[in-house]
Amino acid sequence: MAEAVAAAKTTKESHIRVAVTQHEAAWLDLEAGVQKTCKIIEEAAQAGAKLVAFSECWIPGYPAWIWTRNVDFELGVKYVKNSLVIDSAQMRRICEAAATNQINVSLGFSEREGNSVYIAQALIDENGKIVMKRRKMKPTHMERTIFGDASGDCLASVVALPDAGRVGGLSCWEHIQPLLKYYTLAQNEEIHVAAWPPLDDFVNGSPGFWSMSVEGGTTTLSCDKANKFPGCRNLSQTYAVEAQAYVLHCTGVIGEAGIKLMSTAGSPLMGHPIQGSSAVIGPDGRVLSEAGTTKEKLIIADLDLEQVVKAKTFADAGGHYSRPDMLWLGADTSAKPVVRISTTGQTQK
Repeated sequence: MAEAVAAAKTTKESHIRVAVTQHEAAWLDLEAGVQKTCKIIEEAAQAGAKLVAFSECWIPGYPAWIWTRNVDFELGVKYVKNSLVIDSAQMRRICEAAATNQINVSLGFSEREGNSVYIAQALIDENGKIVMKRRKMKPTHMERTIFGDASGDCLASVVALPDAGRVGGLSCWEHIQPLLKYYTLAQNEEIHVAAWPPLDDFVNGSPGFWSMSVEGGTTTLSCDKANKFPGCRNLSQTYAVEAQAYVLHCTGVIGEAGIKLMSTAGSPLMGHPIQGSSAVIGPDGRVLSEAGTTKEKLIIADLDLEQVVKAKTFADAGGHYSRPDMLWLGADTSAKPVVRISTTGQTQK
């Protein structure tokens, strides 16, 4: 392990070592989730990584039951109570772990504000400071039974991290939102964190969508093909090509414990064990590293940011390969709180 750290320190400045998680959440257990997060942060730092990325709703785990039954009040209450508050002792412990290990962290979590929850991502720098926090713009389909919509501040998503370049992120099917993707990539991302939940294999003849699966064309629930013919990974690879950026494709894992706790056994979505399909994708869309058939694994990869420059010299969709005289994007990045107090005609937040 010491050799890995030494190797990382001797690489060129344009080279960045990253870690992508493929781990199972501590289902609906905030304390256990924080402990596991801090442990993985330490492991990634010991491997010499300067950035570690976690999956969508890593804390306290993705609410898989919503795709099996519309309402489960008992689990819903437990989910809210175990979601992560930004200004909390639990979040401070995660920030302290980042600072202690001098590593940047991209954290996917269910954010609790009052008794409402939101699909969220935060970037924590190596000093333990939260430098970006965003919410998923629009929860997807059944996710709306649990999560609320974001406001305009969800658009502030790309920041320069120490020793890790310009980093941004989106969650799950935000990667089919053309305007949101363009807003993000136009901020000159070098590394993009694509956070996903556990992704099922597609079953031939299924009435569901191939676009929601990890892969297409096989009925096997756990095999090497799951990492070669992806559905959702196609979206991450497409984003890499569009943004000319590295993409850390970070997916969740679900085992028997999660299935039993959320009573999803036999469901077409997250009703069977899922090993995960995390990967590192290059700025030209190719898969550079993946976890394979291992259930829980930290993918370590060295990224050469000069490859981002190379890709952008060919086609920079947010720069020279755009036509703002003909097509442009407008955005309102202001938050819209539910209470806005007006004094003498002036609106105050």
